[in-house]
Amino acid sequence: MIGAIAGDMIGSVYEAMPVKTTDFPLFGSWSTFTDDTVLTVAVAHAICSKTEYQTALKEFGRRYPTAGYGGSFRRWLFSDSAAPYNSWGNGSAMRVSPVGFAFSSIQTVLEEAKRTAAVTHNHPEGIKGAQAVALAVFLARSGEDKQTIQEEIAGRFGYDLSRTMAQIRPAYRFDISCQGSVPESIIAFLGSSDLETAIRNAVSLGGDADTMACIAGAIAQAHYGKVPAHIVTEVRARLPAALAAVMDDFNERFQVAL
Repeated sequence: MIGAIAGDMIGSVYEAMPVKTTDFPLFGSWSTFTDDTVLTVAVAHAICSKTEYQTALKEFGRRYPTAGYGGSFRRWLFSDSAAPYNSWGNGSAMRVSPVGFAFSSIQTVLEEAKRTAAVTHNHPEGIKGAQAVALAVFLARSGEDKQTIQEEIAGRFGYDLSRTMAQIRPAYRFDISCQGSVPESIIAFLGSSDLETAIRNAVSLGGDADTMACIAGAIAQAHYGKVPAHIVTEVRARLPAALAAVMDDFNERFQVAL
């Protein structure tokens, strides 16, 4: 899960100031956690405590009301209603990575990913984006190679993962839809050599940098294993103790290496 959080923090600076290069500072004084981190931790908490996903999302979201939520999610978060709002946005995909680490079969991962999405993002594209990311994480941590991950995700979800970073980057623009950002985030991982380059790749597309790097970072952690110590140090320095405690509990329960 720390790979997702690292991607969020690193990308947070570049969402409003997009870059089209992988040569940028990883962390700076403005690097911070956003809604991607808060809601990823909420999903992890729900899994560990067997809390309903919608309950955990509302609880954690309300604890951190200035984390940068999208308008529709914010209205849901602070309303009395628990009804979903048919979103196809990438919010479902950004928060789902704990599912890929916690469950032990493809079918269960797909079912749980759908459950995490459907409480808000019950549009078919919102559900598909969450399932694709969770499955990529599951396959990566299960030891499958990149070609297998690419073929499995493309085959199940119809995403074009044959493109390269060089092909995507020049014309790519900010896109919050699952269908317009999840495939590109997975490609950022597929074109990487380690967790850091996966995150750099995602940010360098010049799009929804924190969310795309969160997705790429999650898959990269699952694939490459141990997160570099300098990244762990920077993340922990910026992560509130309450969120770090949930992350550590989750990692211990499901034997997720840092």
